[in-house]
This record gives sequence, C-alpha cells and structure tokens, in this order.
Amino acid sequence: MRIERLTVKNYRVLRDVTLKDLAPMTVLCGANGSGKSTVFDVFAFLNESFTVGLRAAWDARNRIGSIRSRGQSGPVSFEIKYRAPDAHDRNRLVTYRLEVDQEGALPIIESELLQWSTAPASGRSRVILEFSRGEGRIYDEEGGEYESQSLTSPDLLAVSALGQFRQHPRVLTLRDFIQGWYLSYVSAEGTRTTPRAGPEPRLSQSGDNLANVIQYLQEQHPERLGQIFKVLASRVPQLENVLPLRLDDGRLLLRLKDRPFDEPVLSTFASDGTLKLLAYLTVLYDPNPFQVIGIEEPENQLHPSLLPLLAEEIRAVSARSQVLVTTHSPEFLSTVKPRELWAINRADDGFARVFRASDIQHVNDMMSHGATLGDLWSEGYLRPADAVVV
Repeated sequence: MRIERLTVKNYRVLRDVTLKDLAPMTVLCGANGSGKSTVFDVFAFLNESFTVGLRAAWDARNRIGSIRSRGQSGPVSFEIKYRAPDAHDRNRLVTYRLEVDQEGALPIIESELLQWSTAPASGRSRVILEFSRGEGRIYDEEGGEYESQSLTSPDLLAVSALGQFRQHPRVLTLRDFIQGWYLSYVSAEGTRTTPRAGPEPRLSQSGDNLANVIQYLQEQHPERLGQIFKVLASRVPQLENVLPLRLDDGRLLLRLKDRPFDEPVLSTFASDGTLKLLAYLTVLYDPNPFQVIGIEEPENQLHPSLLPLLAEEIRAVSARSQVLVTTHSPEFLSTVKPRELWAINRADDGFARVFRASDIQHVNDMMSHGATLGDLWSEGYLRPADAVVV
C-alpha cells in the first residue's frame, strides 16, 4: 500500500499543493519556512486524527485560526490516493478525501469520502463511504447496497468509527493504514531518558522509549537486533554493543560499549549522532515494518558523513515501506534521484509551491554533466528557471 498522490488545500502555507506519482522514497527539500515541515505535518495531522481524534489534532494546532491558510475561507482539505489489494489481491486505486471546518470552537467534518476503483482499466470507481457533518451512507459489500448512518457528533471521522466493524473491510483497511503511519520527531536528548523497564515493540515519535525497544528486540527478535548492531558498528566503527540495564528502581538505562574499553558508558554520555542513528535503525529494521515512515530533517545531530549512509538504509527499506524525508542537507541530497526529490519554496503571494526535480529542465541538464542534487541545492538551482537566482 503506497500513497501515489497527495493534494492539500487551505492548510497553512499549503493553499493548493499536489504531489503526484510519489516514489517509494520521497524527499522534500526547501529553506527554513518554505513549507516542507508543513507537508510533513499533514501526515501527522491525519495520523493523529485517526489515533487520538480529530478534536485533539485540531486543538494541538490552535484550531482554525492557525490551521487555515491566511486570508482564505472555506474548509481545510486533504486528499490521498493510494493502491491497495482487494480480496483477490488485485491492485485497486483508493481515494480518500477529508474536508474539515469549524463552527464556534468545534471542528466539523464538512465532507468525508472514500472510494475504490472497481475496474482499473476503465477507471470506474465505487463510493464506499460519504459523510457530511455526522450524516451519510456506507456501502454494504455483502448486501450490495448503501445503508444510511448517523454519527453521534459532526467531528467524528466516519472511517475511524465505522472501520471498527469487520463488515466494512475497505473502511477498516483505510483506518488501519493511516493509524499505522510512523512520523519521527526523534532527538538525541529524547533517547537519553530512563523509562520504566518493560519491552515495547515500537519506537515513540520522540524516541524516549529507545531502551524499551532495544529490550524488546533483545528478547523477541535477537537476529534483527544483531542486524541493527552490525549496521551501526559499520557506521560508528568503535562501537561494539548496546546493552539495556534494569535499575533497582525499575527504570531502564542504555549502556554503549566501545571495543577498546572493558566497561560500557551510559547513554547519557554517548554521542548525539550514535543515539539518533540507533533510533532510526530500530524504525527502519522494525520486524513488523511500518507502511509509511516519515523522518524530519535527519541531518540534525548527525555527522554529515553519516547522511549518505543513512540514505542508503532508507532506500533499502523503501522496498517494503514508503518513506518521506524532509531535509536541507546537501550530503543527504547527493544520494537522491531527481524523480524522488520535490523542491518546495514560497511564491510572492506567500504560499508554497512544489516542483519535482526531474521536471526542472536545467536540473536534468546539469546532472547529465556530473552535478548532484546536493550541489544544485547548495548553489540555489532547485527552482524553476524563472525563479533561479544565480
């Protein structure tokens, strides 16, 4: 299941932006304030809406005044198109559109639509679910007809509510898909915490349960942990092992052992880059891979020499998980292919516009003569010809 197209309207600086034909590894680059983090936050907003609820995601972003594009009116709109297998493992194009507005202090769902293609060759599709302000209909796949439904509140997502019932498998598939996205906001400082002991299978967004994930892998998937240590040791040559230590008060502490020394050091004294790279590897080598992984600005706290190597690991993982990365690192971009890279900048009206690097002719011309995307980014060429400043 891979997202092929994302359209966003009226969301902060993304007044009207579409990213289409998304690659398994998709990279966004842009200057600070260009809007690349806002694209990342679109995925976070949808994921939070499906996991903790629309109201919580809405309130966390200070409601409509901070969410809707400045000077604009009407709902905030998101549309994703992705491929998913049906009951016979045939690949189907799925469209999900969500339009959110606000009345008083409460968010309302102005429109929610889910449709699946029924015959890919002809382009025909069937509406599976459509709702507005808590009222709508859903297609009964066993009976072959629509049934009307009323939700208890206009801010409830129909997909989230009705996706709990097994008689609506396509709705369930979408709900599980979006709930299963992983968006990383890992910081080295977050990984230095000493959480309560106990294995946890998935890294938190901040990375504050890294020790618990290492404990889980050590107990349940030692071979996968061995892979992680092997990769980490090849990137940090002196590192021999990472060991979780249970303290007397029930907390868990990570210790990192270097080969030249007999005693490991506490994670408190380990390098930022080592801890952050370890955290990324636990996500990339997860035994139960995430379908969508988002990593924001991996260059923070990592040595530049590690970034091309991290990009290689991400590319390998993109064979089984779709990965979105935001960056302004020339070292990371030097490994990226033009079709994988989207450049984002702000137009004169203050709103973001996006361009695929492979669609910019002078980028293709310069790369054919040996330039890399990292070079072109550093020199200001990742813009359309009419916006290049030399």
